[in-house]
Amino acid sequence: MYRMKQRMTLTIAAAALLPLAVACGSEKADGGSASAGAGEAPVTGVHWRVDSVTVDGTTHRLPDRAHVRIGSGGRAEGNLGCNRFSARAAVDGDRVRLSDAAATEMGCDDTPPAAEQALVRTLTAGPLTAGTDAGGDRLTLTAQDGDTVRLSRRQDAPLHGTEWTVTAPGGGATRARLTFDGAGNTVSAHLGCNTAHAGATVRDGSITFGAATATRRVCEDSLMDTERRLLRLFDSRADYRIEQQTLTLTSENGTTVRAVADR
Repeated sequence: MYRMKQRMTLTIAAAALLPLAVACGSEKADGGSASAGAGEAPVTGVHWRVDSVTVDGTTHRLPDRAHVRIGSGGRAEGNLGCNRFSARAAVDGDRVRLSDAAATEMGCDDTPPAAEQALVRTLTAGPLTAGTDAGGDRLTLTAQDGDTVRLSRRQDAPLHGTEWTVTAPGGGATRARLTFDGAGNTVSAHLGCNTAHAGATVRDGSITFGAATATRRVCEDSLMDTERRLLRLFDSRADYRIEQQTLTLTSENGTTVRAVADR
């Protein structure tokens, strides 16, 4: 866990977040995938972890959550180490630019401001030259002045078979958990007090939950409050998104549940 607080020293750097990008090759107008060159692996739709940024000969390491992803439609989003960002991506050959970028202005105890600002400086230095290794598992972005950002491919945690520990609602204190079974199209849940089972059919970025069959124990009020909110997921449909080790469920009735993969 890390503590977040307002950090005013990032204001100047955040204001400069214009071309924050990581894509390469030629991108189709309809949002098709891009690649660094003939025969090389595509980099769009990939969760690229930011391993390091080197500026003026000094290499900065970034926290594990620092990442960049280019999705369909030329959109980029990710995390600079502490602050999240999103932007529009424009790709021309092996040159990359972003526009209409926006970033948060928060601070994290485990992210030195110098590392984040070095990453900002490099990603906003103008056109970046992008190239992948032969296996497509590593990506290097090089600015015109020679500064570099090195990234590696990291898969998101799978929805099925992962034990997801609920962090909201409940703040993680209840140790509520969700586990999805792809073979049986079901979900098992520990709701903080009671356990529940239901059907869970996954299709096109959404999960259709069946009615829950749950035990009926009575626990302290805080646990029961979290449980009641989690039960609103069931017998409804929810959109889901996985970003690295975090799962977000947004139900059609307005319920939002966030969970992290249990390591």
